[in-house]
Amino acid sequence: MDKITLHDKTFRRFIPNEEIEKAIDQVAERLNKDYATCTDEDPAIFLCTLNGAVIFAAELLKRVTFPLMLKAVKLSSYEGTCSTGVVKTEVPLPANLEGKRVIIVEDIVDTGNTIVAMSKQLKEKNVKDARVCTLLLKKEVYKKDVKLDYVAMEIPNRFIVGFGLDYDELGRNIKDIYVLDD
Repeated sequence: MDKITLHDKTFRRFIPNEEIEKAIDQVAERLNKDYATCTDEDPAIFLCTLNGAVIFAAELLKRVTFPLMLKAVKLSSYEGTCSTGVVKTEVPLPANLEGKRVIIVEDIVDTGNTIVAMSKQLKEKNVKDARVCTLLLKKEVYKKDVKLDYVAMEIPNRFIVGFGLDYDELGRNIKDIYVLDD
């Protein structure tokens, strides 16, 4: 479909699923190289940010070959189409992260408020290493100091849905990414 309607807004196709899949392949290849030394005794931890990163994390899980554990966290700062600027913790970080290698799996990084909050929490948990892996980056908006280690795709500062991203909880299950149609 070239256009979809969610609630009161119309969106047009922006990134076809084939492009998304290729970008994920490339990120998984880098992760496999960087985490090749993980063992069953010392696995990496995929820290999936709910709810948006679920589909991205699932696709990565199919492609990575190193031992890992999957954990989840839920922080939110969006209402409707805008960031509130306030990060709320809805599902906290797991307790047993000390000394672990953590890969934060994000759907999208724009303001970076969530990444900064999560990075701070991970430091307090004394993780050995924390890296950020995001499907999408709005580079023109992101001005924080937290390094983004793995970025699948850069996009302009537009509101998007699909492939895990939503508009008031609708649209996550759409395989392509759609942009708000002006």
